[in-house]
Amino acid sequence: MPRIFCVEDDIGIRELITCALQSGGYQAESFISGKNFFRRLQEIQPDLVLLDIMLPDEDGISILKHLKAEMLTAQIPVIMLSAKSSEIDKVTGLENGADDYITKPFGIMELLSRIKAVLRRSGNSTVNEPHLLEVQGLTVDLNRRTVFYHETEVSLTYKEFELLSYLVTNHGNAISRDQLLERVWGFSYEGETRTVDAHIKTLRQKLDAAGCQNLIQTIRGYGYKIGG
Repeated sequence: MPRIFCVEDDIGIRELITCALQSGGYQAESFISGKNFFRRLQEIQPDLVLLDIMLPDEDGISILKHLKAEMLTAQIPVIMLSAKSSEIDKVTGLENGADDYITKPFGIMELLSRIKAVLRRSGNSTVNEPHLLEVQGLTVDLNRRTVFYHETEVSLTYKEFELLSYLVTNHGNAISRDQLLERVWGFSYEGETRTVDAHIKTLRQKLDAAGCQNLIQTIRGYGYKIGG
């Protein structure tokens, strides 16, 4: 049974989410602040984190950065919850490693659907033998979830890895932003194609830093591709 941590300071929303998670078949634990959350995180790690942005001590973006900066927690999927609905707020969360962003108020069915999609994408591979993808000196190991450019390892967030893997798998083919949203994020995210652009930007920066330059090509007005 997947374990989900919810960091939310509003008691009404916190209790509603906890009840919904338990009804949905999840183990749910809730926290009013980042301090309590990190204390529990030292004891056990969840399969997913629901993270509010506006918190009484450390804000959600700061907590997100902390999670993604630590090796032991970097791969934990995170869904941001916020009353902030502007595009820049969403992009900020996604650029810092969030796997999804849900604006308050939201429906419980929508929340559970988003959780299922993120958990599905973060499931461990059942294949025993390494599954390697190679292109232009870049090696992507789908089982170990590692990326190397020649001898240099490229450290990616969960969503960056999924995005790169899908592009490499479709090497030579142009992939639209809408298709990337559907395949990588697992749901239709109509009108928010900057989600893809934000992740491509940080992905390119990390690849460039490793010496792997100009790997991802932009198809103007359409999407992206690798090679071809």
